[in-house]
Amino acid sequence: MTIRILPAVGDPDAARTVSALLSQLPDAEPAPAVADSTALVDALAAAAQGAGAPSPAGPAAAVEALPEVVLVHERIGPTPALELIREVALRFPAVGVVLITADAGPALFSAAMDAGARGIVGLPLGYDELAARVQAAAQWSAGVRVHLGGNPDAAPGPNGTLVTVTGAKGGVGTTVTAVHLALAARAAGRSVALVDLDLQSGDVASYLDVQFRRSVVDLAGISDISVRVLQDAVHDHHTGLGLLLAPEEGERGEEVDDRAARQIIGALRSRYEVVLVDCGSQMQSANAAAVELADVALLVTTPDVVAVRAAKRQVRLWDRLQIRKAEETTTVVNRLTRNTEIQPPLVAKATGTQVARTHVPAAFKELQPCVDAGRMQDLDGRSTVKQALWALAGELGLVDAPAARQGRGSHRARPSLTGRRRKAIAAGAAPGSGTGPGPAPGAVPGSAAGSGSRFGARRGSAAAAGGPGPFDPAGPYEEG
Repeated sequence: MTIRILPAVGDPDAARTVSALLSQLPDAEPAPAVADSTALVDALAAAAQGAGAPSPAGPAAAVEALPEVVLVHERIGPTPALELIREVALRFPAVGVVLITADAGPALFSAAMDAGARGIVGLPLGYDELAARVQAAAQWSAGVRVHLGGNPDAAPGPNGTLVTVTGAKGGVGTTVTAVHLALAARAAGRSVALVDLDLQSGDVASYLDVQFRRSVVDLAGISDISVRVLQDAVHDHHTGLGLLLAPEEGERGEEVDDRAARQIIGALRSRYEVVLVDCGSQMQSANAAAVELADVALLVTTPDVVAVRAAKRQVRLWDRLQIRKAEETTTVVNRLTRNTEIQPPLVAKATGTQVARTHVPAAFKELQPCVDAGRMQDLDGRSTVKQALWALAGELGLVDAPAARQGRGSHRARPSLTGRRRKAIAAGAAPGSGTGPGPAPGAVPGSAAGSGSRFGARRGSAAAAGGPGPFDPAGPYEEG
């Protein structure tokens, strides 16, 4: 969002200092400083009337023509600064006013708030404090304009998409999933921040071959995160991702509480279009806050009894703590094979969550060279794992459809041949043609020998014979 700023500073030297600092603010559009209170009010009235409205508090066009932020120096004249702030707040209620003063004590702060100011910046001016107050006033102004009818498409506050990736248990592929979802969104042209909130054992830095001394802990003790502070803590990776890493010393993760996590995520969402958060598998106050705030909450599991039971425990924990409901959670099934006993519909029934349509195949040999080298971004585009994860990014809306179809197709579109079909091809018979050792003409669709089912039941298993297996889909799932 572009922030239009109108400074009202009478002293020429102070005006030059203010203008120099404002020119450094990202997404800022400062206007030339006005010298007195009369010029300020006239400039605001002219901006509103130039939009074709008689009253600045009237139609949406007049509201949108006004600057988001007005800076008022304490030595402005002839009208005293506090009276000028009160007049601007009454006549132009969609403008956020910030007072610049040498006396930032409690008495003046209270008087300025009563007059209608949205913040105070102390003299001598500092970049961080000025940037923080201007951004806070601009966000407030955006919210007021929504209610007044101006710019209805601009929601106040953070507007980036927040996606959290949580593991049912350790080792199910949480970090690999988060990294490739972030890479897919970045390849689609979006600005992406990847945050490692697995505070005690985060591995995002290892998977992307990063050595960076800053971490999320450096932002935990800051009450008002400015743009410059955020830039210092985020590592700009050569892939285009912004990385906010977990601390090297795991015990320092306790310094990041839920309040700090909310503030950090809010600051990131105001600067990035997509924020991916790797929450690990252990719930703490910080990553629990992230899951609660998420637009999309992913729960990664593998199709085995232990992992599915862990996923169910995680979902129940979120529900008991009122973090997130099961039906608002999307489960991603990782390392799925054709002969896996536990299939995605059974995972959905056991956990009560939605299961993503895109499933990730079991192909660790494709991943191992990149994992050992710590360069997950170099995974071959022909890898079935990469194709599936990028297709998952398309399903979640993080990328456009063409970006999700890189390579030769997803894992779902290219099922592997069974042993019987390989033998049929070797004997010169086309699979499913009825000649050679292919399926019998009367085979039941969906069986292991038939070709109508994506994942058929394994031959010789109890489930294929109609009897209950370790996970009986017909009966309720209970933890043993």
